[in-house]
Amino acid sequence: MPGTLFIVATPIGNLEDITARALRILREVSLIAAEDTRRTAHLLTRYGITTPTTSLHEHNEGRKAPSLIARLQAGENIALVSDAGTPLISDPGQQLIRIAIETGIRLEPVPGPSAITAALAASGFQTHPFVFLGFPPTRSKDRKNWFQQLASTNTTAVFFESPHRIRRTLQEIVETVGDLPVMVARELTKAHESLVRGHISDALRDTHLETGELTIVLDVGHKPNDASAAEVSGERLVEELGLLTDNGKLNKRQAIQELARRHGWRPNDVYAAVERTRKLGK
Repeated sequence: MPGTLFIVATPIGNLEDITARALRILREVSLIAAEDTRRTAHLLTRYGITTPTTSLHEHNEGRKAPSLIARLQAGENIALVSDAGTPLISDPGQQLIRIAIETGIRLEPVPGPSAITAALAASGFQTHPFVFLGFPPTRSKDRKNWFQQLASTNTTAVFFESPHRIRRTLQEIVETVGDLPVMVARELTKAHESLVRGHISDALRDTHLETGELTIVLDVGHKPNDASAAEVSGERLVEELGLLTDNGKLNKRQAIQELARRHGWRPNDVYAAVERTRKLGK
């Protein structure tokens, strides 16, 4: 009788965030297929689990999946885990799962921690529906399509980003979609966890933005539509700019940024509209 492939969620940071069922399964299976055996070893050592592990990552999955399927067909039970969180969510394992389904292997998901749901729950934004967009691509064409998909979304969006690309990505979102309400969750469940809230322009002022593992939640449903944006006249922008800069409350650049956030425009477009209106008034 074939064995079972368990898809086991593991902690995203705090090692206490694992279910009793997950621990039992990790002890009982014949083998644990891990994205990084060294990282998984920390969890297993913490709970005194001595089950053998084998690596299964994006570079060897195609080669190793058939041998794992063979062991499952021979009656062994195997647990699939990623470095953190729920397997297959921006992590390897898709090929193994697909072959297991095709060959009639029994699959059993063992739910648990997920950075997506943890960040979404803490965001305060609408949680149903929401869309998960993974990591923004690095290639120009794919990246352009990713931003187009984000712009077409009318609900809450969640995505991951690396520290060295987060600032560039957020700036591009402001330019292509608008200065949206955002929550940047950094180092979730870890000792230095922080939740940065506000608009994207606020998050970009955070001096610690480019550190740790990042999960970003965007309230894309609050971006203004073209009709509402069109209702904002150049005269109104000039008037509001004057109020914001009156008595030195904000300098011109800060006021432009505030107007862009307020009306969902790009800062450059606000500046152009203000200058155009002023010239027409002369």
